[in-house]
Amino acid sequence: MSRPEALIPVPDVEPGTAGPPCAYARLRAEQPVVQAELPNGETGWLISRYEEARAAFADPRLIRPLLSAWPPREGADAPPPALPTFLEMTGEHHERVRRAVLPMFGRRQLEFMRPRIRAMAEELVDAMVGEAADGKAADLVASYAEPLPLRVLCETVGLPYEDREVYLPHTLTLLGASGLSMEEVLAALYALQDYADHLISRREKDGYGEDYIGLLLAQAHRPGDRLTRDDVVSFVVTMLMAGYKTNIQHTGNALLALLTHPEQLGRLREAPEGIGTAVEELLRYVPLMNAINILVATEDFTLHGQEIRAGDAVVPVPASANRDPEQFADADRLDLTRTPNAHIAFGHGPHSCMGGHLTRLQLATAIEVLLERLPGIELAVPAQTIPWDESTPLRAPAVLPVRW
Repeated sequence: MSRPEALIPVPDVEPGTAGPPCAYARLRAEQPVVQAELPNGETGWLISRYEEARAAFADPRLIRPLLSAWPPREGADAPPPALPTFLEMTGEHHERVRRAVLPMFGRRQLEFMRPRIRAMAEELVDAMVGEAADGKAADLVASYAEPLPLRVLCETVGLPYEDREVYLPHTLTLLGASGLSMEEVLAALYALQDYADHLISRREKDGYGEDYIGLLLAQAHRPGDRLTRDDVVSFVVTMLMAGYKTNIQHTGNALLALLTHPEQLGRLREAPEGIGTAVEELLRYVPLMNAINILVATEDFTLHGQEIRAGDAVVPVPASANRDPEQFADADRLDLTRTPNAHIAFGHGPHSCMGGHLTRLQLATAIEVLLERLPGIELAVPAQTIPWDESTPLRAPAVLPVRW
């Protein structure tokens, strides 16, 4: 079976949208597994259909490579190894760490955070209303969608909010890794790892505390426990990479989707018990990411008629899979009552995102508080005039002018 000579570029997101790129509709129909040139110049197999993308996430022949090991370099050019994030751990190590961490992110265990997240959301809405020039207009991104996820992350995990100017720039660099040089990516990764190590040292000196870092650190220091201090460092890096900017961008995009579908928003306001179902649809409809899931084949195999070789990069695209009409009826339409809704916004299989329930809780609470406190909220400008932050693959509105 011959390998294709011509490469397609990874489809670009249309300016002023979160995606997914419209080009994925053609790929799903004609080339569901196709070689593409990735933003950093490397080659990878794009997987655009739901069935194949879902299977790829759970395929043991496909592993997520270390950021410090992909693209591969050998000899003197090989960078020093970095600790694996939770997404990159494999085998028994991954199972052991996941067993320790997963219970903290279950629905039942997260219930203790519900009132605190609600209190943070209410405080931000009160401040937004109080600071509005005429009392009835504000930027929903700067006042609400941006500060809420960071505050939730800091309080849940135990990250110092006052350190945000230290760790956030490195986090943003890593989120754009697919389009950056290896040197830029590694510098940010090592800096973030060093920050996490220093934070753990401070906590070991000053006391563990009752947040997630503290709980894991206490477990790691328990005699005979197999969780290690390095695992806690990896946890901090993982949460910063997966739990910060992605939630900010998705929250902004989700709120824009609601505000541009006023009839559905009105029905949700009248029947708030449907917010959980609405959140699942927003996770399906609004991309958490477009094409930044790099997996590497550990052996040769055939996928949808294409010959995948050991070492090849494979890139399942949840944003495209979640719009697959073979899986979702009228897939390009937002339907806040859609059920069932087996989207793969958080991936699938052993490496599915452990923070998915926290993201759901945060988004549901953000919507619930807005609709309760500002029932008349609407866009203050035409949607097509809103400027966009397109500095990373996680596209989102730069501002959301609203009135109420």
